[in-house]
Amino acid sequence: MLEVDDVSPDKCTFTFAITYSSQEQSSASGEAVHAVAVKTSYVSDLYVANSLVNLYSEFRKMSCSRKLFDEMPLRDAVSWTNLMKGYVKQGQLTTAQELFDEMPHRNEVSWVVIIAGYVKVGRYHDAIELFNSMLQSSSNRPNEAALVLVLSACTHIGAVSQGRWIHAYIDKHKFPMSINITNALIDMYCKCGILHSAREVFSRTPARDLLTWSTLISGLALHGRGHDALKLFDQMLSSGFHPDSIAVLGILNGCSHAGLVEEGCSIFYNMSQTWGITPEIEHYGCLIDLLGRAGQLQKALAIIIKMPLEPDIVMWRSLLSACRNHRNIELGERILHQIALLDLKKQGGGHLLVSNMYATFGRWDKMAQLRCRAREESEMKKPGWSCIEVDGEVHEFVADDRLHPRIAEIRHKLDDVLREAGMKGGYVSNTGQVLFDLSEEDRVQAVQWHSEKLAVAFGLMSMDVGCSIRIVKSLRICEDCHSAMKAISGVFEKEIVVRDRSRFHTFREGKCSCMDYW
Repeated sequence: MLEVDDVSPDKCTFTFAITYSSQEQSSASGEAVHAVAVKTSYVSDLYVANSLVNLYSEFRKMSCSRKLFDEMPLRDAVSWTNLMKGYVKQGQLTTAQELFDEMPHRNEVSWVVIIAGYVKVGRYHDAIELFNSMLQSSSNRPNEAALVLVLSACTHIGAVSQGRWIHAYIDKHKFPMSINITNALIDMYCKCGILHSAREVFSRTPARDLLTWSTLISGLALHGRGHDALKLFDQMLSSGFHPDSIAVLGILNGCSHAGLVEEGCSIFYNMSQTWGITPEIEHYGCLIDLLGRAGQLQKALAIIIKMPLEPDIVMWRSLLSACRNHRNIELGERILHQIALLDLKKQGGGHLLVSNMYATFGRWDKMAQLRCRAREESEMKKPGWSCIEVDGEVHEFVADDRLHPRIAEIRHKLDDVLREAGMKGGYVSNTGQVLFDLSEEDRVQAVQWHSEKLAVAFGLMSMDVGCSIRIVKSLRICEDCHSAMKAISGVFEKEIVVRDRSRFHTFREGKCSCMDYW
C-alpha cells in the first residue's frame, strides 16, 4: 500500500483492503496491509483495528488477534465480538464465554456468536439458556439468526415446549416469517414429533424454497409416513421444483421406513437419468437399507459389490442388521468377513457391531474374542442419552444413570412399571446381546436401566395422565426397549413417542407406528 500521485490511504482504504483479504482467505495480503497500517499509525484507528482483529480471528491466529485487541486504545462491541468469534471457531468456548461476560456492551451479533458456539459443539441446553438471557436483556432483541439457532437447539434435544414458545414469540412480536425461520420451525416440529404443526407452518407458507419441501418430506420419512412423503414429493415436482440430493435422500428414507421397495428403487434410478443427480454414498446406503428391510438381501449385496463407491461401515451395518432380522446366518457370516477387512478401529464401533451380531447368532466364543480386542484397542462406544421435557424443563438420562436428583425414586418407579408391563402386557426382557458371562439376573439389570426406560419412568411419575411422553434418544432404540415401550403404552394407556437416530416410534395401545419394521 503505497502513496500514488500524492494520494495516501485512509482508514476506509485500510478497512476495505483488510476485509477483502479476509474474504479471499489471503493471510499474506492481510498481514502486508497490517504492516502498512502500523507504519502509517492507522492501526490505532477503531475501524482498522476491528478489521485486523477479525482478520486474524478468521485465520485462527488467536495470539495475533488477542495482542491487537489488548493494544487497542478504544474498543466497541464489534471489537469484543470479533475476538470472541475467533475463540468460538477454535472451539475455545470457555475463553469465548469469559469475553462475553466481560463485554461492557453487547449487540445482537455478540449474542448470536456465543449461542452459535454452544450449538456447534452440541451444548444445546446452554444455548437455550443464553437465548433466554438474551430475552431478559433490555438492550437486545433476538434477530433472525438467533431465532434459527435456538430453534435448532430445541430440535436436537426435543424441547418442544420451548420451541412452541419461540414460535408464539415470533408471532406476538410480528417477526417477518422469513424462509429460514419457516424451515427451522418445520424442522423443529417434525423432529419433536408434532407433525401436524409442521404441516400447518408449511401450509401457511406461500413462498417455499426447495429446503422447505425437503424438510417436511424428511420429517414425514422420520415418522414412517412414506406414502405421505411420496405424495408431497410429487407435489414438489408439480410445483416446478427440481429435486437436489437432499430432497432425494429424504424421500428414499421415507420409502425405506415404509417398505416401499418399488417406489424407492424407481426414485433411486431416476436420480441420474431424470434429475441429473449423481448418487452419493448416503443414497446407496438408503437403497441398501430399503432392500435389506424388505428381505432382498442378495440384491442388496450385489449392489454393494457393483457400486462405483467404496462401501462404508454404515452400509455394511445396515445389511448386517437385515441379516440378523431375517435370520440369514450364512450371508451374515460373509458380511462379517467383509467387515473384518476394514479397519474397524477407525470406522468406529466396528468390533462392537460384529460382536453383537455374533451374540445374536449365539456365537459366544467369537463375541468374547471381539469384545476383548475392542477393550485392548480402547474402542469405546460413545454413551447414549435420552431426553424428556417435563414442565418446560429438559431432563437428560444416560444408561444406569445415577446423577439425576430423583434417580432413586425413578428407579423404584421403573421397577414397578416393568413388573406391570410383564404381568399385564407380556413384556419379557430381551438379553440376547448382553455379555454372556453375566448371570441372568445381571443381564436383566443391564437392559433394565437403559436411558429411554428411565426417561419413560420419569415421565409417568411427573406428567399428567392425558399427556404424551416424548423422548429424544441419541442412539437407535434397542429391541428390548422397543418391546418394553409397546407393553408400557398398552398397560398404562399412554402414548409414548421416541425419536431415535433413525426414525420416530409412536407407541400406542401396545403397538408401534413402525409396525416392528425398523
